[in-house]
Amino acid sequence: MTLHSQRHTCHTRKLAERATKLNLFFSVSIALWIAGPASCLCTMGTGQNPLPSSPNVPGELDSRGIRGSLIISGGGQPAPIIKDRFLALAGNSEAKLVIIPTASLTADEAAKDHAAAWRDANLSTITILHTRDRIRADDPQFVAPLKSASAVWLSGGSQTRLSNAYVGTLVETELHALLARGGVIGGTSAGAAIMSRDMIASGRSDPKMGTGFGFLPYSIIDQHFLTRNRQTRSLKAVKEHPGRFGLGIDEGTAVEVSGRRIRVIGNSTVTVTLGPSLNRAARTTEVPADAILDLTSLRRAAIAREGPQFPPKKTSPPIVAKGALLIIGGGGVTQNMIDCFVESAGGKKAHLVVLPTAIEDSAARQSGIPPFLTEENVKSITVLPQRWRDEVNGPVFTHALEKATGVWFGGGRQWRFVDAYENTKAVELFNAVLERGGIIAGSSAGASIQAEYMVRGDPLGNQVVMAEGYEHGLGFLKGVAIDQHLTQRDRLKDLRTVVKRFPQLLGIGLDESTGILVRKSRAQVLGTNAVFFLAPDSDSELRLVEGQVYDLEKHQVNEPAVDEESR
Repeated sequence: MTLHSQRHTCHTRKLAERATKLNLFFSVSIALWIAGPASCLCTMGTGQNPLPSSPNVPGELDSRGIRGSLIISGGGQPAPIIKDRFLALAGNSEAKLVIIPTASLTADEAAKDHAAAWRDANLSTITILHTRDRIRADDPQFVAPLKSASAVWLSGGSQTRLSNAYVGTLVETELHALLARGGVIGGTSAGAAIMSRDMIASGRSDPKMGTGFGFLPYSIIDQHFLTRNRQTRSLKAVKEHPGRFGLGIDEGTAVEVSGRRIRVIGNSTVTVTLGPSLNRAARTTEVPADAILDLTSLRRAAIAREGPQFPPKKTSPPIVAKGALLIIGGGGVTQNMIDCFVESAGGKKAHLVVLPTAIEDSAARQSGIPPFLTEENVKSITVLPQRWRDEVNGPVFTHALEKATGVWFGGGRQWRFVDAYENTKAVELFNAVLERGGIIAGSSAGASIQAEYMVRGDPLGNQVVMAEGYEHGLGFLKGVAIDQHLTQRDRLKDLRTVVKRFPQLLGIGLDESTGILVRKSRAQVLGTNAVFFLAPDSDSELRLVEGQVYDLEKHQVNEPAVDEESR
């Protein structure tokens, strides 16, 4: 298939004049783009946080996680690492520690005894703060020690005593302020349970609920978990409070939470519980010491289970009504891909926007125009590294996309696109580019994000194919799941797993340096390797190469596919 015969889809230029240079460019361009060149040849905005508009994820969910740090201990004899980590986060000998013993039945008579465990740390100051009088808990003089504290420890006992004394008072306000300025709050047993807003107050298998401080939003924390066989009550609490995940912490164990990172520390395990959804059974996962969890993923998974079934039983047909999509499997791009992108965006009149947001924030903010676009003679190229909610909804980002005729989603990790754009004006602005006849393109992560169902969204690694909480793509192409680097990373079997689990989806697997140009329901293959189509009603996949066209709606090939056995 010659380039000349593809002109009904997009105009092309001669490859010879830049072929050698292009290969050299692209052998290094991805590495440079990810690392971020020192100079910026682009329009960049400033500002700061995150989030296709999904009804399942509320706009107030901050993907960065919590402010400050938490040490949430399940009770019993704490492992030394728990105390050590708390003190390290508090500032060690420079720490200004406030101990709140109010959960203890004996706090009135022996409040000072709760400081004994911390005296050997030789801290800067140790202050006991205790009252059962809510009027006093609203007294600025009483809460004054909290204003200068770097750390607070909530002792064990009854979480209801803590709640009755402090929830909704100035004490709670100052505790949240401490976290906001980067401090640490730790607690054990009752001091752990109080850290969720939906608080298990009592009950063996039938939990009685109360109101906690809400330091760890979307969670329901339970303590003494395995030792006292509290799995049943944790699951029931989560079922009765949709949109929440259970965090069951065993004795001698804790979780350290900073930002969105949760680390299990101590001698036993932590159990994560998710309630049932319309198409998923309840799930419990026992997590060992030293394991890392992602708080934002847990929150998103809990919220997704509260919402409508996803993907829906019947998906919309994969048709691009207006404009075009260019979806590339990573690696290099070929000249005809570049030409299709630029010419579909308007050629010399094109206003291009590049989104490097799938890479880490500091690298994205240093990145410039991708090398393969630097010599394109177009009206403008703007790089938008913004990823935080206020800046994505701000004027710099909005203005660039309002005039954009082509958008390029870069490589990296696709979950970062979700964190950046979901439930922001960006999604509407992206779709508006298509509505006015423009093109949306992307490679690697920038390919998977274009699908309705997004694969490999786990922030902790790309080996999890179906990452609950990160399954919603931006949905430019409905009814599909798209994976990339397919043959090169042996991912075909993974894509088969997705289609088997969700037979309403069409699976599209893209090799490196290969992609599809989609207009209406026609997907034309471009590039040097192959594209695989896994139709919902087929037990095998079709393998297409450059120039061949697949009808995404009818699930048929306009030209004969290359048989796998004849390769």
